[in-house]
Amino acid sequence: MNGTVRAEGRFVFHALDWPQDTNNTVPLKPSGSIGAVCPERLCASLKGAMMDNRFATALVIACVLSLISTIYMAASIGTDFWYEYHTLSPAENVSEAGRSIWEEFVSKDADEKTYTDALFRCNGTVGLWRRCITVPKNSHWYSPPETDMTTNCISFSLSDQFVEKYIEPGNHNSGTDLNRTYLWRLQFLLPFVSIGLMCFGALIGLCACACRSLYPAIATGVLHFLAGLCTLGLVGCYVAGIELLHRKLPLPEDVRGEFGWSFCLACVSAPLQFMAAALFIWAARTNRKEFTLLKAYRVA
Repeated sequence: MNGTVRAEGRFVFHALDWPQDTNNTVPLKPSGSIGAVCPERLCASLKGAMMDNRFATALVIACVLSLISTIYMAASIGTDFWYEYHTLSPAENVSEAGRSIWEEFVSKDADEKTYTDALFRCNGTVGLWRRCITVPKNSHWYSPPETDMTTNCISFSLSDQFVEKYIEPGNHNSGTDLNRTYLWRLQFLLPFVSIGLMCFGALIGLCACACRSLYPAIATGVLHFLAGLCTLGLVGCYVAGIELLHRKLPLPEDVRGEFGWSFCLACVSAPLQFMAAALFIWAARTNRKEFTLLKAYRVA
């Protein structure tokens, strides 16, 4: 039925879904209440549209937060600036050490104390996968000291990630330090668990879009929450591991250590994951509850 609703000469609505016995003209009350100006079927349609807009906005924001956190997490895993050491004169340190620091640093037999001392003396940086030091470009024994420096890196092998840490770094006879050993292993495993959970959550979200249902968004939110816990655990394990290492090997007086921007990206990623999880779960649960109430209202 093509009826027209006129409200004091200001608004005109084409009410295609109105019942057959509805009058053509319905006066509006000054309060502007939807329930006071429209029939039951039209009110239900308007309320459903408003609910869909709210949930769609929440889901879009959650997806954006999830994407940003994934980018931050991937960038932090792939870069080498989780912790940085700054010394006053790395070129002089290399010269005084007989220019053998790089050979010891890249050696397969280099233990934790050896490469940590090199990091202290040569403006080193440490990531989850690699360690880097700053050395002169030309480090031959017959060359004079240079101020032109370059950064060289070496990757941790898979066996290095699971190697035991000792109570006295570099001393194999001092016994295993279980705290540092498991902290090191967790800081290697947790970021991949976090990324995997977020990717699996994204896959469930795509399935939800294909099914045109918000119910799977609850699972997506739960997976993002678990990913945030893994990221938070990664940050905590890394901080604890660095502090325990510096208790065993204190920083020299002319060396300053600080957390780098890769570590900061991981710190920012965790709250983004928690916020995305909260929005996914809220949208799914609230939509399900209001849809049930709306359905009961229509039946009544």
